[in-house]
Amino acid sequence: MGPGTVIVGGGISGLSCAWYLAKGGIASTLIEARPRLGGVIQTERVDGCVIEAGPDSFLSVKPAALDLIRELGLADQVIGSNDHLRKTYVWKHGRLVALPDGLMMMIPTRILPIVTTPLVSWPTKIRMGLELFRSPRNGHSDIDQSVADFVSSHYGHEAVDYLAEPLLSGIYGGSPQELSVRSVLPRFVELESKYGSLTKGVLAERKRAPASSNAAPLFRTLKGGLGEMVDALRAGLAGKVDVLHKRADAVERAGDGFRVRVDGDWLPADRVVLACEAHRAAELVPDARLSELLAGVLYGSSMTVALGFRHTDFPKPLDGFGFLVPKRERRRLVACTWVGTKFPHRTPEGQVLLRCFLGGTADAGVLNETDDAVIATVLEDLHRIVGFSARPGFARIFRWPRSMAQYAVGHQQRMVEVRERLAATPGLYLAGNAYEGIGIPDCIRTGKQAAATILRNS
Repeated sequence: MGPGTVIVGGGISGLSCAWYLAKGGIASTLIEARPRLGGVIQTERVDGCVIEAGPDSFLSVKPAALDLIRELGLADQVIGSNDHLRKTYVWKHGRLVALPDGLMMMIPTRILPIVTTPLVSWPTKIRMGLELFRSPRNGHSDIDQSVADFVSSHYGHEAVDYLAEPLLSGIYGGSPQELSVRSVLPRFVELESKYGSLTKGVLAERKRAPASSNAAPLFRTLKGGLGEMVDALRAGLAGKVDVLHKRADAVERAGDGFRVRVDGDWLPADRVVLACEAHRAAELVPDARLSELLAGVLYGSSMTVALGFRHTDFPKPLDGFGFLVPKRERRRLVACTWVGTKFPHRTPEGQVLLRCFLGGTADAGVLNETDDAVIATVLEDLHRIVGFSARPGFARIFRWPRSMAQYAVGHQQRMVEVRERLAATPGLYLAGNAYEGIGIPDCIRTGKQAAATILRNS
């Protein structure tokens, strides 16, 4: 046995890589600078409430997360979102307006809800109707463009401001003027190429989809929080992976393999998996051009604020999953989720848990403010938008600096060159949310793919 595999990064990507390596009989060393494993996945329990510091769920349509959960023996702990209660509001001109029924992201698929919604004006409604008659473009272009330009070309600027921007801010924390449509909404690009009209494309694809495909909840999670998945991975990897809570400083070529500098000491490795943020990987890789490419992947910072209230603090029950605040209407708060409505078992009887989101590429400075200042800002926005005056029984603030990868225009071409540089550096692998998908299933998939390649070449 040689020095083995070193994995830099103890988030879900690195843990997944270690898990699938161990299943194939290969031990590894996991290096994580933080004192705990799991990365942005972190669950706390306060007053009977399950609080997610980072992501609270994963998309059902992507199988990697559920596959891993089953392997970890947690299948009986999986719950789905209460989709029969799913309604999301958008703050516009001083009131909460429900997103119209039949909306797939920002694509309308039903006429009456769009006609009657006050969320967009009549010129936008007319444009949405006429979009149905749009023909495919001749000579389909591979040139990338921003989400804003793409959506605006179909539905107009108002659809960008009150549909695309708030929806994508909640997912990426980024600006539709900067995000790449080919990387963020690749399916919509395919629909445009095939049908011309996005609405026509969605309706046609939905008609062909099997009825069973609509049975699953949109989101899934674990009853006791996603931290249970991290705990199960840590327990399952005991004795199969060495965990070093230290900082990796550099990766260098050493003969046919590598050496990794960890807090000043050199650790030999046959293979290295960089499962950390792209900007951290850029500091480590031995290839100057690869470093430049990775450093060019932009990141946003985010903050989640969990606030606990009594249900009697609200003059009327909270309806739906929560609300989004478009940039045009925003002070500080980006979005807020009613946790107990979205997921059962997350709040005890009589308790209300609000999960608030701040930050993003436009407001990274909020992470530098004190806890008291953040709570005061969030409450001011909540009191104004939701219409209540109570103070929370508890508050938890979680800061995530430079943690949300931004797939800017040109991202796919950047990734083509990244893969070329990696191919020229055998034994070096990348995993994480900076490359081909930002969700938990994407991170697990990239870790699993790195492990599969290592096992295949061993």
